[in-house]
Amino acid sequence: MGQTFHSLRYHIVLATRERRPWLTADKERRIYSYMGGVARNLGGVLLAAGGTDDHSHILPSIPPSSCIAEFVGKLKGNTSKWLRQAFPETAGFGWQAGYGAFSVSREHEERARAYIARQREHHRKVSLSDELWQTIRAHEIEPDVRLLESWGLVQDEAA
Repeated sequence: MGQTFHSLRYHIVLATRERRPWLTADKERRIYSYMGGVARNLGGVLLAAGGTDDHSHILPSIPPSSCIAEFVGKLKGNTSKWLRQAFPETAGFGWQAGYGAFSVSREHEERARAYIARQREHHRKVSLSDELWQTIRAHEIEPDVRLLESWGLVQDEAA
C-alpha cells in the first residue's frame, strides 16, 4: 500500500506510583516539554498536556507504525528516567502500572485540549477516582475492579 492516511489521537491518563504527589506545578512545564520531545522521537506529536501532582493527562498524535501500548510504555520509561535525573528529590519516582487511553476524533480535539488544560482546577472539584469511574461507565469498559481498588480508586457507592 503506497499511501497511509491516519489521525490517531489519544487522551491518555497516567498516574504516579502509589499516586504520590511528584508532579508539582513548579515541575510540570519541564516535564511536559520533555514528554513532547519523547513523543517526537517516537514519531508523534504531543498536542496537549496537563494534570495534577499525582497524575497526568496527555493528548498525543501517534504514528500508524506505533501501537498505543508501545508508545505509552516508551513514554513512561523515558520520562521516569529523566525525571529522576533532572530532579534529585524525585529519586523514587515511577508511574503506576497501566494507563487510560481513549481515542479522540479531530472534531473533539479542542474540547479535549481545553479539558486537559484545566486539570488542576477540575480536580479541586472532582477526584481522580470519581473521574475515572465516570469515564469507565461512559465508555462501557469492564475494568479489573481489584486492580483499580489496589490503586486506591474505589467506586463511588452512589454510582
